[in-house]
Formats: sequence, C-alpha cells, structure tokens
Amino acid sequence: MAKGGRSSRGGGKRGAASSSASACAYYATTGLLVALCVAGAYFLTSTSAASADGDAAGTVTSYRHTTRSSFAYEVTREKAPPSPPRKVEADDARSGKAAESGSDEEGAEEERKSVATAAALDDPHAKPDDRDQEHVADEESMEGDHNNSAAAMEEERSEEGDHVDAGEANAEDAAATITHGGEDKEQEALLEESHEPREQEQQLQLQMPREETRAAVVEEKSLDGGTMEETNAGQRQREHEQINAGQAAGGDLRREAQEEPHTNGDERTEQEPEEERQQHQPEEERSNDQPQSEEEGHSTVSDASGEAFRNQDEDGGDGDKPAVSEQMKDADSNASQDDHSVADSLVGEARTEEQKAWATQADQSHREKDRREENAGSNENDTNGADNAGGEEHEWRVCNVKAGADYIPCLDNEKAIKKLRPENYRRYEHRERHCPDEGPTCLVPLPSGYRRPVEWPKSRDRIWYSNVPHTKLVAVKGHQNWVKVSGQYLTFPGGGTQFIHGALHYIDFLQQSVRGIAWGKHTRVVLDVGCGVASFGGYLFERDVVTVSFAPKDEHEAQVQMALERGIPAISAVMGSKRLPFPSKAFDLVHCARCRVPWHADGGALLLELNRVLRPGGFFVWSATPVYQKLTEDVEIWKAMSSLTKSMCWELVSIKKDRLNGVGVAFYRKPTSNECYETRRRQQPPMCSDDDDADAAWYIRLNSCMHRVPTGPSERGTRWPVEWPRRVRTPPYWLNSSQAGVYGKPAPEDFTVDYEHWRRVVDRSYLNGLGVDWSRVRNVMDMRAAYGGFAAALREKKIWVMNVVNVDAPDTLPIIFERGLFGMYHDWCESFSTYPRTYDLLHADHLFSKIKERCAVLPVVVEVDRIVRPGGSIIVRDEAGAVGEVEKLLRSLHWDVRLTFSKNDEGVLYAEKSDWRPELLEEPS
Repeated sequence: MAKGGRSSRGGGKRGAASSSASACAYYATTGLLVALCVAGAYFLTSTSAASADGDAAGTVTSYRHTTRSSFAYEVTREKAPPSPPRKVEADDARSGKAAESGSDEEGAEEERKSVATAAALDDPHAKPDDRDQEHVADEESMEGDHNNSAAAMEEERSEEGDHVDAGEANAEDAAATITHGGEDKEQEALLEESHEPREQEQQLQLQMPREETRAAVVEEKSLDGGTMEETNAGQRQREHEQINAGQAAGGDLRREAQEEPHTNGDERTEQEPEEERQQHQPEEERSNDQPQSEEEGHSTVSDASGEAFRNQDEDGGDGDKPAVSEQMKDADSNASQDDHSVADSLVGEARTEEQKAWATQADQSHREKDRREENAGSNENDTNGADNAGGEEHEWRVCNVKAGADYIPCLDNEKAIKKLRPENYRRYEHRERHCPDEGPTCLVPLPSGYRRPVEWPKSRDRIWYSNVPHTKLVAVKGHQNWVKVSGQYLTFPGGGTQFIHGALHYIDFLQQSVRGIAWGKHTRVVLDVGCGVASFGGYLFERDVVTVSFAPKDEHEAQVQMALERGIPAISAVMGSKRLPFPSKAFDLVHCARCRVPWHADGGALLLELNRVLRPGGFFVWSATPVYQKLTEDVEIWKAMSSLTKSMCWELVSIKKDRLNGVGVAFYRKPTSNECYETRRRQQPPMCSDDDDADAAWYIRLNSCMHRVPTGPSERGTRWPVEWPRRVRTPPYWLNSSQAGVYGKPAPEDFTVDYEHWRRVVDRSYLNGLGVDWSRVRNVMDMRAAYGGFAAALREKKIWVMNVVNVDAPDTLPIIFERGLFGMYHDWCESFSTYPRTYDLLHADHLFSKIKERCAVLPVVVEVDRIVRPGGSIIVRDEAGAVGEVEKLLRSLHWDVRLTFSKNDEGVLYAEKSDWRPELLEEPS
C-alpha cells in the first residue's frame, strides 16, 4: 500500500506538474507571441526559420551553373500554413543579430569572391542622404523598446516561477516540440488554444508605429554569401512585376514572392506617397532594397555583405549604411516619365539637367554647319536605324574587300572615293572619312600566320612580321632607322627622318632648347602630325607624356598600323578639308618632324587648324628642312611660313640645331592675349566671327580664320592647367559650381564623384575580379567616356586609354584633355578610324543601350570584333537587356564569354575574342 500510495501520490504530482506545464506552456507561448510582434519590428525571422526548418517554410533554392564563372539563382516560395509559435527568450533580437553575423562569417569566402562583381555594378554618383542620422536614432529607439518589452516579459515569467519551477523544463521542451511540428495531442490542443491570441497579436502588430513596421526585413541568401534586404511591402509590390534579372550568365535571379494576407495596414503602407515612404524608410533598408516597382526606375546595388559600393562624400557618415541621394531620386523619377530614357549610371542620370547643362558635339557641329549654310539638313549623322533585336541568327561571312585584313570601312569606301573630283584629291579628301550608309556586318579576316602580339615594352622595339606583313617602309625609310626586317620580326631602332640617331636624344634636345616645355610636368598632352611609325610618341612615355599620333592611311604603307601594333597611340587621319576630331585649346604642344604638310597653302588653312587645337601659350615644334637648309624650295617655304606665323601672332621663340642629327628645329608659341590680333596692319588671316564655334569638330570643313583667345577668369584657356600628375585629379578651374554636371551634381563635385567611383570600380573589380590578364593589356579604348575617370583610375598601369566622347553625349572631351588625358569625338553608328586588331581591351559603359536609340547594335558589335585583337577582350556595363543582346552576338562570334552578372536590371559582361573566322565569303556588292 505504501508503495501504491507513493505511486498514487507520485502520479498526482505528475498530473499537477503536467497541468502546470500546460499552463506554463500556454503563458509562455502567449508571451512569446507578444515578444515576436515587438521583435518583428526590428528583425523578422521568417526566412531564416525557413532555411533552418527546411520543408516547414516551403522554400526551394536551386543553383545552376551556366559558364565557368557565371550562374543562375532561383528562389520560389510555396504557400504553407502559418508556422506554429516558437519559444523566444528575452534576448531574441540580439540572438537574431548573432545568427546573422554567424551566417555572414560562414559565407565570408564567397563574399570576398563576389566583392569584385558587386563593385562592377557600383552606383557611381550616390551620396549619403541628409536623413541618415534621423534613421539611425529611430533604429536605436526601436531596439530600446524591444529590450524593454523583453525585460517586462522576463519579469512576468519570474513572478510565476514559484509554482511552476518543477515543470518549467518540461514546458520549455513542449514549446520547442510545438515549434518543430510535433505530433503530441496535448501540444496540438495547445496550438489550437493559442491560435486566437495569435490572430489578436497580428492585429496589434498592424497598429504598431509605421517606422517599426518598415524596419522588418526579409533576408535572402544570395550566391555570393551576402544578404539582400527587402521590405515586406516591397515583396508584395513585386508580385505583379516581371521576374527580376538575376546573378547569371545565361539565367536570371528570380524571386516569386509568396502572397501573404493583405491587411488594411499593408494597403495603407502601399498607398502612401513615395516621398513619405522614403522619409520613414530606415537608412539600412533604403541602401539595400531592390526596386519596389517599375515606376521607381533603377535602384542602387549592394555588394555581398549588404554594403553598397557607392561613392560617399568624405564626411558622409557611416560607411556601412550608405544612402541614396536626392539627385538619384530625381534621376529615377525622370527615367520613369520617359520609356526611352536610359540611365547613364546604375541609378540613372538627371537627363533634363544634363541636356540643359551640356551641349553635345552633334549639336555644336550641326549648328556650325547650319550657320555656314553648307549642306543644310543633308549631313545629319543621326541615322534612325532599326534596332537589331538579335532574334534571328546572323550568318557570318568574311568581308570581300580589296583592303582585306586591313579593312577600315570609312577609309576604304571605294565607291565614295571614285565620285571625288580632282580638286578633292589635292585637298586630301580621298584620305578622309567616307562611311557607307550602313555599317558592314561582315568580319575582317586575319593575316596569314597571325600571332598574338608581343607584349609591352618589348613591342616598342619589335613586332611579328606576320601581323603587319608590309615592307614598303622598310625599303623607303630603312636608312632613317624607322623600321627594319629581322627574321620573324619587324624591328624599330627608334629613329625617324629628323632623328635617325634615336628619339630619346631628340626629345631631350627639344626640352633643353626651350625650358618652358618641361616634359611630364608643364607639357603633358602632345599631338604628333605625320607620325611615321610613332617612335617620337613611343619614347615620350618615358618622360610621362602622352602623344596622339596620326597619319593618313597608306600614304606611307601601314605606318599607323605599325604604331598601334607596337603599342603606341595612333589614329588614321589627315590634315585635309575638315577639322580634326578634337576640341579647341586641347593640346599642350604640337609636333611636326618633316611631316610634309603644306602649312602655307590655301591661306594657311591647315596651320590655322593647328592653331585651333593648340592651347594658348602652347608650342608648335617644327622640325623640317626649310628651317635649316638653303635649297631654293626650302627658302621659299621658310619665307611663306615666317609671314604666315607672324600674321597669326605666333612668337618665334627659338631656332636650334641638333648637331648629332644635323637638323634644325623652330619653336613657335601661341599668344595668350588678343593684343597682337588687335594691332595687326592687315587682318589676314581674318578673325573668326563670334558665333563660329571653335569646339565644333565633327565633319566640319576648315575655315581659314582665327578664334580669339579667351580672357575671362572663368573661361577655358585663360590659365594653364596645374602640373602633372596633380592635374589628373584636380577639377578644371573653369568648372562652375553653379553649373550642373553630367549627373546632376554641381560640376566640380560631379567630376570628383566620377573620379572616386571609377577608382573604386577598377580597384575592387576590374584589376582582380573579372579575370583580365593585365600583363597583356597595353592599350584600352573607353568607348563612352564622360570625364575620363576610368582612364584616370588606370594611370598607375603601364597602359594608355583612348577616351571616346560620343557626338550625341555631353561634350566633356575638353575636361579630359584638361586633366592630362586624351581622346577624340566619334559616332559609333560609324566605323572608327583605326586598323583592325589594334586594341587589347574595350570598355563600354552604357553604350549599347544608347546606340539602340539611333542605329542597329549588330554593326557596332561587328566593329568591336574588328577593332579588338584576338585574345583581347571587352567589358560591357549596361542595362541587362542590352548586355544580353551583346552577349548573344558575341557568343555567335565565338567569343569566350567569361562572366555575365546582372542585378536590378543592370549587368556586367566580360568576354575574350578568339581566333575564329567564318569560312563563307561575302558576296560582292
């Protein structure tokens, strides 16, 4: 009996304990729900719970590899019944943070690998929001409220501890079992009992302060190990959007959000004005959110750890919590109002401000043409070509042209050249650009035996003969040490017509003759006219000087092609009937070493063109036989030249003779004031009219007049730029803070932000993350340069960058020259004036989406294929749709697409060119 009594008493105790445990579990569960509602305002654990509980959350994650370094990531959510309540301790919020931190540590390796790709999609022009501190305070207040609520619940639970101590552990076990979907009947009953209080708590949650509701976020693990945070309202809005572009080469990052019950509170949130939502939106959420709707335009892009790689002002607050600037919001708003508006940066540009603040080269040239009443309305370059959607497979064929492997479409247009009259030949118009009506879609063949180029700096001295199999210059100029044949190589001893004993001695001789030249400090950007094989420019690199060399195609066979194969900047151009594709007052020095240009002919029209592009105070260095020889022809040319330069107010600074090379050099200096112009006896050459635009250069015929020297303190050209290299990072003095820059900020700030952005992208992404073998990169073309920030970021590398400013883009080329870089105007609806296979790397930032507004993409991609060397590559940053179109065409050309990455409808592509050429030959036209 005693034993039985003890058993009965033990059973009674167990029954009481069970009853107490049930009551404890009930109160614990109710308290848990209260804590969840409060804690949910700061951190919603639904997704993390889903990843922990597997099928209970109804989440399926799949990875699909598509290329060697690109991938697709798909996330779908299936509808699932509401999860049972989970036991939460008083410090749940802190535990959630610790869990998040632990998750981040687990993905640290993946984050490091993805930083480069995320930086490639960096927002170039964002700055911290003015409300950052307010949102930080809100978050701290929210966290304090949460801690107070948790402490209150702990106190309540401690009061009940006197009569439930014996069953507390069992209650905790019961609550844990409920959380994981146990089968116990008592637990199921407890769940049913707690259902009604839970619904009441959900209603209470809807009445929480709006700031706390907006603070709740859902975490989704991305492939790179980071997290992307989105608002609940954002999830519900995206249910009706098109599937977002994702992290993939051949696929998309798709999120199909589960539809959750909509409540009045949610409807109120979605219907609030956008400005109020931005104001209440927490800082961290604003910096990491994906676009909430199509109308919001492009959003900022975060890296793997949730930190947006974007520019911030130096005093811009916490670097871990960047914010979107007001200018960016305006840009997004403008983009949504026009379906055809394309963002120039990943968050969009202030297009209206841009058009007000900046003229384009096309506008300047068209106005100048209209002003001269020449070919009114017939020389428009804006061809409204049909957009190539890439839906049809193009059948690739090899170009069937006389120029063969050296084909330059705009310089080898035989039909157009045959229509020229004899007087056109006298002005060298047959060497100028005559582009076909439609860009060719055939591929240029490779020379027989083509090999990958010799790397710099060895390439300055020798190149593969099979790559440029031309020997005319060897026979004609070999005795002047231009070029020689040595086995499988063409070798370059470094000589020239006027410096047969080497360019370096000649370069030093010039500086010693006129101290004001100061290579690499005062003189940074040089124009070399009639460059030969460009040894002068090639050796000036050692003096920290960049030189744009040019010569006509085929005047001396393949001279520019040899220069480019050596790795020296050069373009095919001619001093003919039209202006050079450069702005006025651009070059610090112009050089002509026996360039055989008739400067004194036609009223000095050609020398006046040099006067246009030469900076006030800059030097014209003329090394030619009329300077030092006494032959009849030379004497006559010298007299004519002396008269012309005097009437142009050029000062003859010095005439020096290089005894080693046996040549003389004349140094002329352009005036820095208009005093001489006003005191001339004869106004010949005449002064240009005030409405003659000196910067209009795209297909503008030469005008035999001189433009006045600027004199205003804020005018470009009144002062010399600061010394190099400080010049590259210093905003030009003539950029006015009252003027909006290209991206909407005050112009000097815009300049600085652009510079910092490209430094960040190059350092974090291009140099390490894309797989570019920079040891094999010598020359780069930025196909759509703005301020030249990309080229400036590569300054420490042993490479040079040709900055191309599109004729329909803001005319920022003067800024590029002002900072000690160089470039030219171009219209990518036409062929570029360079030989095939002459660039190692092309960089296209939002080029193709812009091109689609004016002409087809297909010929532009074909031009890319023509320009890039086999083994060379291209980086494309653009809208995801444009990147996909380019990718498809490059793959059909057998390019090796190494990486494609897209996020928020913005993408990056990196691809390398192969040796492939089609077998089919184009049919003769």
